[in-house]
Amino acid sequence: MRTVTVAATQFACSWDLPANLDRAEALIRQAAAKGAQVVLIQELFAAPYFCIEQLPQYFALAAPMRGNPLIARFADLARELGVVLPCSYFEKAGQAFFNSVAMIDAGGRVLGNYRKSHIPQGPGYEEKFYFSPGDTGYKVWETAVGKIGVGICWDQWFPECARSMALMGAEMLLYPTAIGSEPPAPGYDSQPHWEICMRGHAGSNIMPVIASNRIGREVAPGGRDVTFYGSSFISDHTGQLVAKAGRDAEEVLVGSFDLDAIADLRASWGLFRDRRPETYGAVTGMDGR
Repeated sequence: MRTVTVAATQFACSWDLPANLDRAEALIRQAAAKGAQVVLIQELFAAPYFCIEQLPQYFALAAPMRGNPLIARFADLARELGVVLPCSYFEKAGQAFFNSVAMIDAGGRVLGNYRKSHIPQGPGYEEKFYFSPGDTGYKVWETAVGKIGVGICWDQWFPECARSMALMGAEMLLYPTAIGSEPPAPGYDSQPHWEICMRGHAGSNIMPVIASNRIGREVAPGGRDVTFYGSSFISDHTGQLVAKAGRDAEEVLVGSFDLDAIADLRASWGLFRDRRPETYGAVTGMDGR
């Protein structure tokens, strides 16, 4: 038996930037006190979601991975608490900018960096203005508690991303997120669709999925606003919910899994044995040919 306890958190961000980091740290400490060995914090938690509008001054929020004080602070925290901690941040690399996650192991060592592969573009989610498409490829890290794959927000809509990480040996999939209302369609609620897509990844790959989203209404300088709907969750390897947060409350969720038992079940199903990659050519091109 190889049991791991995971946590998902959610909270509201403000332009009091030090307060965001303090809030994240407080929730990570709460999760560790509940026995969590892996703690997931939401996407770009160091600031409000600046991608609501296209404003060049927000490029000043970016910093390189090497020597990054945000990553250093949370690496120290991971070392103190003995937790695995994916750290979402706005990365500057030369003249390029990426939406990235630094994977911090339980001893505080930074195992590597993942740059978001799928970059959305639409009213309220103007990410192509800020981020280049990631060039790292998908990543799976051997951590102190098991093999972890991390996708970032829009990545979570793509089954190819989840399957790739599963094929690379992931035992659980983590998705830090920032998603909420759609400014052009105020009556539209994507939350159920968002959730069921990821639960499908859990079921089709037979591994737990953890998603962490922010909460709160954020208003950009031009007046456009997005209300983030929280609903962070932990799904088991069959896609069933183990824990789910509300839409507007700060929360810490925890759930535990026996990774060895799940691995045995995954092998017994034969989903990876019976794959036919030679028949999947349509997904290798943009036009299905």
